[in-house]
Amino acid sequence: MKTAKLFLIALVTFIGTQFTNAQSKIAHVDVQDIITNMPAMKDAQKQLEQLSKTYEGEMKVMIEEFQKKLGKYQEEAETVDDKTNEARTKEMEDMDKRIKDYRSTAQKDISDKEEALMKPIYDKVRASIEKVGKAKGFEYVFDKTSALLANGTNITADVKKDLGF
Repeated sequence: MKTAKLFLIALVTFIGTQFTNAQSKIAHVDVQDIITNMPAMKDAQKQLEQLSKTYEGEMKVMIEEFQKKLGKYQEEAETVDDKTNEARTKEMEDMDKRIKDYRSTAQKDISDKEEALMKPIYDKVRASIEKVGKAKGFEYVFDKTSALLANGTNITADVKKDLGF
């Protein structure tokens, strides 16, 4: 009987320690804070702003030219023949189409550039989070912004250190 009790106590103790060891190690990280403060992100934002300003400047010139011609053609509409007015109308429609096409192309170029600049940044952050998480023995690392409760270990500073800032 004594042996059975000792065996039962040993079994309960063993199961209890196994349950404790089976609990997952969980951490959280503030990805937005990391990305926002990365030097590479600041450089990418500057490049995107510069590209956007370039397109905006060219759009402004095109629109001003359009408005200038439109005003001139409207003033002269009564003094020129119908054939000239039709040609001018066609010219203005073509200019309007070029402006719209240019705007569409500019938006696509900016979007493509943003994706090209941001993907390596996101990939680098993800790799660093995985590296730090594994090095510290965490099985799960959640983004702080998506966690309902984030009282666990915060590895944001460790990831920033790994990324060199």
